[in-house]
Amino acid sequence: MTRVRNDLFDAKKGLDRGRPKLVEAVWYLLKVAFFLSALPWPSSLKCRILRWFGASIGQGVVIKPRVNIHLPWKLSIGDYSWVGEEACIINFEPLVIGKHCCVSQRAFLCCGNHDYRSPDMAYRNAPIVVEDGVWIGAQVFVGPGVTIGEDAVVTAASAVFSDMNAGMVCAGVPCVATKPRWRDDSL
Repeated sequence: MTRVRNDLFDAKKGLDRGRPKLVEAVWYLLKVAFFLSALPWPSSLKCRILRWFGASIGQGVVIKPRVNIHLPWKLSIGDYSWVGEEACIINFEPLVIGKHCCVSQRAFLCCGNHDYRSPDMAYRNAPIVVEDGVWIGAQVFVGPGVTIGEDAVVTAASAVFSDMNAGMVCAGVPCVATKPRWRDDSL
C-alpha cells in the first residue's frame, strides 16, 4: 500500500500566492486573452499589462505569443530580454530574468515543486535567477532554486537542476558546463 497521501495536500501551505483571488482571476482572464493567444499582440501591450499586475519589466522586452506566466507580481525581466513562443514560467517564488537574455521557445522555468519525501506532497518551491546575457535554449527545463550565471548558454533540451557558472556553455540532462561561451576574454 502506498505511503503517498495526496488527499492530505494543502495548497495553502508553503505557497504565498501574493495577491487576492480576485486579482489572480483578472490576471488569468488577461493572460488567456493576450499571453496564451496565438495572436501576435504587441510586446509593449503585454509588458504594460504585466506592469499593471506588479511585474518589474525593463525597456525593449519582447514577449512572443503563447507565453504562460503564472504570477506576474513575482516576475522581473530586465531591459532588452526576449521570451520565446510557448515559454512557461511557473513562478510561485520570485523569478528574475536579467538584461539582454533570451528565453527560447518552449523553455520551462519552474519555481514550483513538491517534496516527494513527504507523504502529503507538500510544496518545495524556490526562486530562479537568470543573470544578464544568458541564453536559455529551446525546450530547456530550469528547476527551483537555480541561478544561471551571467553570459551562460544552456543548450536546447537540457535540464538544469543546479547552478550554472557564468560565461559557460552548459548542456545535457542533468545540465553541466561543457566549455566557455566566448573564445577569448576581449569582449
